[in-house]
Amino acid sequence: QVQLVESGGGLVQAGDSLRLSCAASGFNFMSYAMRWVRRGPGKAFETVAFIDNGGGTISYADSVKGRFIISRDNVKNILYLQMNMLKPDDTAVYYCERYDSKPVRGQGTQVTVSS
Repeated sequence: QVQLVESGGGLVQAGDSLRLSCAASGFNFMSYAMRWVRRGPGKAFETVAFIDNGGGTISYADSVKGRFIISRDNVKNILYLQMNMLKPDDTAVYYCERYDSKPVRGQGTQVTVSS
């Protein structure tokens, strides 16, 4: 079955970096656009970054532009999110999501940024 497994979250200090990974299985990964979404405490879901199936089209939320980088490896079926210059406002559960009419989301990984 379709499975997305995020990893790489943790507790860091403001200004630090983290790299999130999302291992995909159960579907043809290279055929789907993907995105990272997050949900901070008491906040709604926010799309952080989007990448099309070939990696040629990428977009970011204004809140992370210039700090986060989304990428993918269509051979290893892994989606990445490199997060630099982290801020306390980036504290959230981060999910990778298959961009589809019926989105599929992983279980999430917690990122906590202390000031």
